[in-house]
Formats: sequence, C-alpha cells, structure tokens
Amino acid sequence: MTIIQSIILGIIQGITEFVPISSSGHLVLTPFVFGWQIPPAHSWVFNVLIQVGTLVAVIIYFWRDLLNIALAFLEGLQRRQPFATMQSRLGWYLILATIPATFLGLVLKDAVEAAFDSPRATAAFLLLTAILLLLAERAGKRQNELADLTWKDALVIGCFQILALFPGVSRSGATITGGMLRNLDRPAAARFSFLMSVPVMLGAGLLATIDLFQVPDLEALLPTLAIGFLTSIVVGFVSIHWLLRFLARRPLYIFSVYCTLIGMVLLALTFR
Repeated sequence: MTIIQSIILGIIQGITEFVPISSSGHLVLTPFVFGWQIPPAHSWVFNVLIQVGTLVAVIIYFWRDLLNIALAFLEGLQRRQPFATMQSRLGWYLILATIPATFLGLVLKDAVEAAFDSPRATAAFLLLTAILLLLAERAGKRQNELADLTWKDALVIGCFQILALFPGVSRSGATITGGMLRNLDRPAAARFSFLMSVPVMLGAGLLATIDLFQVPDLEALLPTLAIGFLTSIVVGFVSIHWLLRFLARRPLYIFSVYCTLIGMVLLALTFR
C-alpha cells in the first residue's frame, strides 16, 4: 500500500462512515475499480484502523454527550435508579442497540468475510442501502426527538445494524433508517446512529490492535497506516458536522440515488 492510496482510502472512510453511502462498500470497491493489489492482511488491518480513526472523530465531536451519558449511567447505577434520567437511559439503550449486531456478527462471520471478497455482492448490497434510505423517507413519520427514544426503538435500530455487517450496506444508513421507521426525526436518528458507532468501533479497534501486531512488516507499514488513520479522523469530523446540518433541512433521497447509480454501475462492471 502506498501513501497516496492510504490518503485516498482515509478520505473515503471519513466521508462514507457517516454519510449513508457505505464505508465498507467503498473500501472494497475502490481498490477493485483502480486495480490496486493490496495484500489482504494489510487491507484488513488498514480498513479496521481507519474505522478506529472515525471512532476518534465521533468521540471528539460528541465528547460532551458521551461524558454526560457515562456520568449519568454510573450515577444511576450508584443510586440504584438506572433509568431515572434521559441520559442514563440513553446509556442503556446504546448497550442494548449494540447486542444484536455483536451476536449475529459472530454467527455470520464466515458469510460476512466471503462478502468482503466479492465486489459483486458489495454492489448488490449498495442497492439494498438505496432501498433502505428510500424506505426511511417514505415510511417514517419523523415526529420524535432523541428524548422520546424507548428501549423498543433502540432494539429495533440495533437489529437494523445487523444489515451493516455486510459490505455495501451503510451502517449509518441502516441505523438511521431504523430510527426513522421508529418515528425519530432525521437529526435525532443520525445522532443516535453516530453514538451507537462508539461501542461497535471500540470492539473493532481492539481486534485491529491484535491483528496489527501480527503483520510481518509492521514497522515499514506504520507511516502509511498512520497517514490513513489521521486522514480518516479529520475528514470524519467534518463529515459528521456536515451531515447533521444537512439532515436538519433535507431528506435522504440524494444518497439513495447515489447508492443506486454506483451499485448498478459496479454490478455491471462485475459481469464484464
């Protein structure tokens, strides 16, 4: 992997992790389209590492929210009133929303890894993302704020996150769709989606750290990995800010159209 490839993939990850057009899909398809021959061991570690970069972006952007949730969560446990405040309930809801994808991720591990090796499957899953975004706009009532979230809402959103195990299905797109189908407005659904990414990416980061030290030529690869990591942090931070402002005023249709076009073009390319 070259430094230019690292920067390009870091930019792509920073944008597509939060903008609902599938980061995993773009990370699989970009090397395919440009014909980059990146060793699978390097590609896996790099992809997870730049996902950790976007985790850092989320933590930086939402640090006040995360701190308030953590303090309220601990205070609720200490006082034996775990659901007394909205912030403490939100902490439990984030845990609950993480469980379905964590469990199914272990069960579907082989199928998910096979999909990551298939540009054709990734292109097809991009079309699924397009359908999800269209469904969110057509079926969601968009009348509730984050304070109105219930445990049932969190569980449903967590189930939608299962779809994002597969490359081409946007994690933010799937979870925002789940939130909007539970009648959250767009900014509230996006905010919960971004907060949900923290425990998921923390787990992925721990796995990446273990894999990182098993890479044979790690010392030579570190500068390239570091550049991609830093790029994904900066671009991810900007993407979060932009998308929250965008969703406060505009619908998701443009992202649905984009995923449809890219998915159809790439699907056609895989049949050539």
